[in-house]
Amino acid sequence: MGATRTELFTKAQNEMALMAKAIAHPARIAILQHLVAKNACVCGDLVDELGLAQATISQHLKELKNAGIIQGTVEGARVCYCIDPNVWNEYQTLFNNFFRRVDLSGDACC
Repeated sequence: MGATRTELFTKAQNEMALMAKAIAHPARIAILQHLVAKNACVCGDLVDELGLAQATISQHLKELKNAGIIQGTVEGARVCYCIDPNVWNEYQTLFNNFFRRVDLSGDACC
């Protein structure tokens, strides 16, 4: 498979694709749902909550942090994570606009 030719697409299309890729794994969705439900910094209980290996969760946390969706702070020997509200709001706005209500009740489709 060749490299994506990002220059063919708008900046917004490329950004949305990167955002979608960042959350395109069920473990990442589960992590985000857990962080949103807690609405606080979470330190270390993700292994117990999700039932995945620590190394697996660490890799997914790294991807989410690289995408900016979560932030991490070091507290002693532990790293605590929470949702970055600014980036979360950007995702919400972008995807809401993408999935805005369209009247699909007519015969406009094949």
